[in-house]
Amino acid sequence: MQPQPERPGTGHRTTRPSRPWEPLHRRIRPGGSRPRRAAALVCVTALTLAVSTSAGTARLAPAPAPAGAGPVSLARTSALAPCMISGATTVQMSEGVPTTGGYARSTGTVHALTLMIDFPDAPGPGKATDRFHEFFPQTREWFRTASYGRLDYRPEAPLPHWLRMPRPFKAYGIERGAPFDPGYRELVQDIVAAADPTVDFRTYDLLNVLVTPNAGPSALDTVLSVTFAGNPEAPVADGVPVANASFVYSRQDDGSGSYDRTGYRVLPHENGHVFGLPDLYTQEGGGAVGHWDIMSEDWGANNDLLGWHKWKLGWLDTEQVRCAADPGTHEYTLTPLFRAGGPKLVFVPLDRRTGYAVELRTHGGNDEAVCRPGVLVYKVDAGVDTGMGPIKVHDSRRGSGGCTRSPNVHAELSDAPFAPGETFRDSRNDIRITVAGADLEGNHRVRVTRG
Repeated sequence: MQPQPERPGTGHRTTRPSRPWEPLHRRIRPGGSRPRRAAALVCVTALTLAVSTSAGTARLAPAPAPAGAGPVSLARTSALAPCMISGATTVQMSEGVPTTGGYARSTGTVHALTLMIDFPDAPGPGKATDRFHEFFPQTREWFRTASYGRLDYRPEAPLPHWLRMPRPFKAYGIERGAPFDPGYRELVQDIVAAADPTVDFRTYDLLNVLVTPNAGPSALDTVLSVTFAGNPEAPVADGVPVANASFVYSRQDDGSGSYDRTGYRVLPHENGHVFGLPDLYTQEGGGAVGHWDIMSEDWGANNDLLGWHKWKLGWLDTEQVRCAADPGTHEYTLTPLFRAGGPKLVFVPLDRRTGYAVELRTHGGNDEAVCRPGVLVYKVDAGVDTGMGPIKVHDSRRGSGGCTRSPNVHAELSDAPFAPGETFRDSRNDIRITVAGADLEGNHRVRVTRG
């Protein structure tokens, strides 16, 4: 997660600079059998390690990205314009569309420089390539599936051995990844110095640093994995700011015995930030979105991204998104989100900042934990900071306890989707969203009524 502005009543809220940027992403795993995250209520500072990319290129260009370029520039068609919600410039990693500039692009071929590092006091166990293969090719395949083939994610490891840092891990003072820690800047400078004779940083879009798993605490105790993205004030290598950087520590083992199959999933989550996606879990854990998006829960069983995020990332065409802005009753068809092609998302705007997203989630593709297929309804608020609940899934069966017993899947929201004949109601805004029916191919008809 990124460091969060303080909640109302807890102190002064620090606003972010006018230039789009992504502050530090970090996660803390408290003790107990179930992994959880807690947001860090800390101030934001410009010392955050990050990078500015040119959205129209596949390389790390120091030139500022044009406003609204971000991962992808969305066409502002007249039909979709009312649904292109946005937040203030002070919002950290807004859910607005299009994504602001400064992040790595998320379509086409993306080159991911991947370095495996160790330390004098924590020498890498075994081969560095074994650490690489904990995450690849699984991460590449996850992005290929989630993007319907629109993101050609290419991990590249020009240094197939452990890159030894000049100082012990403890000397950097990295504990929970606070953005103001000078240790991170020193660590990156040492990484650049060690790799620069061999690596041309200008040829990559983002950086993955796979830290030897015996450096720092176990992920079962404290998750240190972090991401920096979107800020031009980063150490420079080969004349360009260091790539949008994701750091992975320890082993993302959820304790269920499925590490070999699921442990890689921390990296797609971290890389989601370099593409401009916020954290969807909050200080209270994953109860806002549950297992319906990897930016909420990346432990345990596989899961996909929400349709809203796929639109933000440029993985859905404009004709696959419907904007239900007009009064009256209108009917729309939805095809399963995991399946390529067909209409995927209906958005019901409430105002310039918020609205309801509607999509069809079924078991398939990256969604292996879906135990009750149906129409998922969630509220998107572009005015809420990352880690503060910018998206909230509406549970069709509140208090049911859910339908899954999969380890580390938020059970209560697992049966959140609405089935044919069921209706979501927002009486305050006079909106009804009814699942009108389903066909033999699994597509669903949704009826939206606005007063």
